[in-house]
Amino acid sequence: MSDKEIIPYRPGLEGVTAGITAISDVIGAENRLIYRGYDIRDLAEHCEYEEVAYLILYGDLPTQSQLETFKAQLRASQQLPEAVYQTLKTLPREGNPMAALQVGVAALGMHDPKASDNSHDVNMQKAIRLIASMPTLVANSYRILQGQEPVSPHPDLDLAGNFLYILFDREPEPLHARLMNLTFILYAEHGYNASTFTARVIASTLGDIYSAVTGAIGALRGPLHGGANEAAMEAILEIGTPESAESWLMEKLAQKARIMGFGHREYKTGDVRAFILKQHVRELAEQVDRMDLYEIQETMERVMLREKNLYPNVDFPAAVVYYLMGIPIPLYTPIFAAARITGWTAHVVEQHDNNRLIRPRSDYNGARDRVFKPIRERG
Repeated sequence: MSDKEIIPYRPGLEGVTAGITAISDVIGAENRLIYRGYDIRDLAEHCEYEEVAYLILYGDLPTQSQLETFKAQLRASQQLPEAVYQTLKTLPREGNPMAALQVGVAALGMHDPKASDNSHDVNMQKAIRLIASMPTLVANSYRILQGQEPVSPHPDLDLAGNFLYILFDREPEPLHARLMNLTFILYAEHGYNASTFTARVIASTLGDIYSAVTGAIGALRGPLHGGANEAAMEAILEIGTPESAESWLMEKLAQKARIMGFGHREYKTGDVRAFILKQHVRELAEQVDRMDLYEIQETMERVMLREKNLYPNVDFPAAVVYYLMGIPIPLYTPIFAAARITGWTAHVVEQHDNNRLIRPRSDYNGARDRVFKPIRERG
C-alpha cells in the first residue's frame, strides 16, 4: 500500500466503515434505528422480544407457526447444564458479575461438542441456545455469587419474564415483565458497537461463537459501553433528591466530569431508544411510589440539554427502570448482555458466512533507526 492509499486515522475509528451488514442500521441524522429494515419504534410497540430475536437471526418477522416453533426451541435450551452451575459455584463471592458471565459462556462452549463447527446451520443452533440460556445464566450466576441456589426457568414465561422469575424466585409483576421485554428489544442490536465489533473480529479468525461472545462480554463491561447504565444510576442515587439535582450537575460540569448516560456518537438529536423507554418510566415510578427518581431524571435531562446540548442515551432511562423493579445495580450491564446476545450471535453467523480476517493497519509514531547496543554497553 502506498502512502497515497493510506486512509487518514480517526481517533476511535469514528466514521470509519469497518464492514457491511444486513442486520441493523443506525441512522443518527434521522434519529432512527432499524432491525432488518423495520423501524425500532414499530418493533417496540408491537412485538415481543422473541419475535425480534427471530427477525434478527433469520432476516424476516416470523409467522405465528414459525414463532411457536422458535419459542419451543428456546424453551428447550433455557436451562443450563449442571456442570456450568458447578463451575460458577467455584467463583469468589466478591467476583464481578460480568466476569462470571464470561466464565459461564466459556463453560457452555466447553460442554458443546459442536463448539468448533462454524457452519451456518450449526451456528444457528448455537445462537438459539445462547439466546435462550443467557437470561438464565445472568440471573443464576448472580444468585450464585450471592450464595443462593439456581432457579429453573418457568415453562410458561417468555425470556424477559423468566429473567425476573429466576432472579427473584417469584413470578414477575405484569408491568415489570412488559418493560423488561421492551428493554430486551431496545438492547438487542445496535450495529458495529464496541462489543459487536469485538465479536466479529474474533469470529473473523474463525474463532467459535462462544469465544466471540466471551470477548464481546469483556468489551461490554467497560463503563464507556455497557457499564454506563450502572454509573448513571449511581449518580442519581448520589444526587438523592430532586431539589439537589441541578446544583449537583452544575458542580460536576464545572469540574469537567463525564456524566454517564448522556450523548451518543451515532445520534445527534437524541437516542431513539431512550425516547421510547422514557415514556414508561413515569408509569413505573408511580406504581412503586418513587416519583422522586423520575423528577431527578427529568431535571438532569433538562440541565444537560441546556448546558451541553446532550440528550440521554438508552442507558439513562434503563437504569431507572431496572432500579424501580428492584434489580441490583451490578446486574444492569449483564442484563444488557442478556439482550444483546441476539445481535452478537447474528453478527457472528454473518461474519462466518462470508468471512475475511479483520486485520486493520496502524500508523506507527515511535522512534526509527535506533542503534542497537549489546547489554554490557547500555549505561
